[in-house]
Amino acid sequence: MSWRERIRVGWCALAMLLLVGPAFAQMPSNDAHSTEQQLIALERLWNEAQVHRDSGALATMIGDKFVNTEWDGEVSERGEFLADIADPRFKVSKLDIQDLKIVLYRDTAVVAGIYHTKGTVQGKAYEHTGRFTDTWVFQDTRWQCVASHTSLLQK
Repeated sequence: MSWRERIRVGWCALAMLLLVGPAFAQMPSNDAHSTEQQLIALERLWNEAQVHRDSGALATMIGDKFVNTEWDGEVSERGEFLADIADPRFKVSKLDIQDLKIVLYRDTAVVAGIYHTKGTVQGKAYEHTGRFTDTWVFQDTRWQCVASHTSLLQK
């Protein structure tokens, strides 16, 4: 092969890389374990924020169009959810999660697991064990929860 043919082949290869390269750049990282660990950490931070009624911390974790569906069927949007967290009549004394399962897509993740919580609402004690499903989307350079759903297993 002459040097001209080699240059032409080189240019063709470079052109293909420039055309196909951006498609590969948008693919998810091969390090799924790292992403899963990030999401688990976010779920645990979420729990800490609820225990400490830190609606400001939760506000950084949820998307602008966040939708929450509670175990009793009540649905709330972002503002209502954050107001409930900050409400001093709502006191979580314990919130643990376990048996987490994470399904990753390109820029979306579904985290499901079991939660156990104790506390008081308007002075009445409660204790719940249930399942939760949180949908996270990677946008604006970070993971944000866009939907959360809980269902009760036992009171």
